[in-house]
Amino acid sequence: MASGTGENSNKLKLYSYWQSTCSCRVRIALKLKGLDYEYIAINLLKGDQKSPEFLKLNPLGYVPVLVDGDIVVADSFAILMYLEEKYPQHPLFPNDLQNKALNYQAATLVSSNIQPLQNLPFLLSRYSQENLGPDEKVVWAQTHIPKGFAALEKLLENYAGKYATGNEVFLADLFLAPQIDAAVRRFNVDMNEFPLLSRINKAYKELPAFQDAMPVKQPDTPPEAKS
Repeated sequence: MASGTGENSNKLKLYSYWQSTCSCRVRIALKLKGLDYEYIAINLLKGDQKSPEFLKLNPLGYVPVLVDGDIVVADSFAILMYLEEKYPQHPLFPNDLQNKALNYQAATLVSSNIQPLQNLPFLLSRYSQENLGPDEKVVWAQTHIPKGFAALEKLLENYAGKYATGNEVFLADLFLAPQIDAAVRRFNVDMNEFPLLSRINKAYKELPAFQDAMPVKQPDTPPEAKS
């Protein structure tokens, strides 16, 4: 495990992997809320997530994990809910109940129906290794990600403004930005089929909190991935 900012027991600690879209959601939230944190890199390719030290924090062995004093929270959705309750600055939800439900729905669509089909635990699983070649893994992602994006286009078409659910950044945007980035950067998904998502993704590129949280700007990003 490598720390990106040095030891400080008073800081929030985020156990993260540079390319994890789940970790990226939390990094965006921390930056939006102006919260200082210690970045602790977990190299998923080297198996850091299987270490006894990390498994004490999250027995499932997934990132991200947030440590806030004596409180340990694993899973990006749970972490975001925790941050929203304890650190209410820059709210992640609108006051309008319908819009709040829309944010939940969009976030869940990404976290439950898109991201699990292209994450490292699946791509490195025994099933994937035995049944899918390197090129087939890309085809797999290119098949399933667009299905989810098509659903998001329909879900948001009557509600999107500058961002996913209007003209303010909310929870849905924290899930969409990393997912779109991964689709383009890792899997070469053709975004021309998704004009709404492409438009709001351009808006994300204007927000420092989003861009500073992206995979290419993390302490553990390999040099070759930064170019």
